[in-house]
Amino acid sequence: MEFEAYLRLKKIDQETFSKIDPVRYAEWKELFVTMHPDSFTAQKKFLINEIRRRYHLKEDVSKP
Repeated sequence: MEFEAYLRLKKIDQETFSKIDPVRYAEWKELFVTMHPDSFTAQKKFLINEIRRRYHLKEDVSKP
């Protein structure tokens, strides 16, 4: 799974996240490629919720 697809799944706007918080975005992206998505979610669970609230994806991801 690509990091960008993971962010869409978590309803996080990748473009806004990468522009406003580039350091954290780069850190997460680098870490994501080294582990399974479930492990990444478990490790960043509470931080993901914070990022989702800040950079919420406006589009509906449930539709293909």
